[in-house]
Amino acid sequence: MLKSYRPTKWHLRQMTIFRRYLLDLENNSADEECSIARETKSSGFKMTELKAPASKRCRRERTHEELFTDASGVMEEKIWREFPEDLLERVIARLPIAAFFRFRSVCRSWNSLLNSHSFSQQCAEVLPKCPWFYTITHENVNNDAVYDPSLKKWYHLSLPLFPPKIIILPVASAGGLVCFLDIGHRNFYVCNPLTQSFRELPSRSVRVWSRVAVGMILNPNGIGYKLLWLGCAGDYEVYDSVENAWTRPGNMPSDIKLPLALNYRSQAITIDSVMYFMRTNPDGLVSYDLVKSTWQQLAIPPPLYSMDHTLAECKGQIMLVGLLTKNAATCVCIWELQKMTLLWKEVDRMPNMMCLDFYGKQVRMICLGNKGSVLLSLRSRQLNRLVLYDMSKKLWHRVPSCVLPRGRKRQWIACGTSFQPCLNASV
Repeated sequence: MLKSYRPTKWHLRQMTIFRRYLLDLENNSADEECSIARETKSSGFKMTELKAPASKRCRRERTHEELFTDASGVMEEKIWREFPEDLLERVIARLPIAAFFRFRSVCRSWNSLLNSHSFSQQCAEVLPKCPWFYTITHENVNNDAVYDPSLKKWYHLSLPLFPPKIIILPVASAGGLVCFLDIGHRNFYVCNPLTQSFRELPSRSVRVWSRVAVGMILNPNGIGYKLLWLGCAGDYEVYDSVENAWTRPGNMPSDIKLPLALNYRSQAITIDSVMYFMRTNPDGLVSYDLVKSTWQQLAIPPPLYSMDHTLAECKGQIMLVGLLTKNAATCVCIWELQKMTLLWKEVDRMPNMMCLDFYGKQVRMICLGNKGSVLLSLRSRQLNRLVLYDMSKKLWHRVPSCVLPRGRKRQWIACGTSFQPCLNASV
């Protein structure tokens, strides 16, 4: 027998407000800015939005609404008092992530859904949402900004759980988790940006304080994750969250040229169980098989007249994103690795109308994300552009500028990563 949810009259009024908010989601401006800040330790986040002018709804929508409300606009208690709780969780799990944090202030029971096992199961059944982009702006290292491509909105997060007075930067991600490394390259942290669940990883057994490349992957059984760091001298370690320990399965083979000139601008990508890192001198890739614990080196020359390379993955294929500059013309190009010839083949490039903004300018590019969609930060002395590229659909979109709350200056994206917004991702 289904368990019934019996809200009070106050709860019904709050649900009416929340329902109207959902109906107006699509009517609001796509470029509105939101800010998410900590409200209290128990109630999670509070979201504030710029209100859009009320729009006139069609007769069909008004008639549908009247079926569930009385003349005063309050939801009918006779209809909603017997609403099954499991069905309510099923509906809420399929709402936009931003709406979830909005309605958590309705009542304690809704606020406690985040820690509910049944609600976590409902979230696990929902198809993965469009990846979000976690960014660090150049002038505000401690104020993080997250971009939601589905609603075309920026959210501003505050993560007070990290140690104070320490600069921590995102270096990798897997699923709904983001891995951070302090600027001194000493300590790793894993966090779910949505729930603010946070974990400091144990100290590494190999003392390497120089810069390292980092890759992250979820375990195939869905329980836990693995983390791999790689140093220029060939040192590396693998962290298993299930064992909560670092291990070094073996040594770098002698046929791989050391030291490794790693491309730290490019995050590692993972296809099946193989993790790929980008290197130069010689140009190409270094891969590590997490199942077989084996290393491999691939010599791949870069495309001519290209720079600012970043690895990406799309439908199991290794992709390359970079700037193509020749004479005074500059554009963003996408290449796919041909496995037989080990050469890069151009498969797409930015439309000419977008590239006109870069003509005659010295443009540098930072690429965020490496799976399916990427966020490109293109900057010179005269411009600051953000562009979203969908690899599977080959679509280019302009992204609204990132502006801090109560600010007007456009922020320059310094670094970041993409992650799947997931409420049940556990650190």
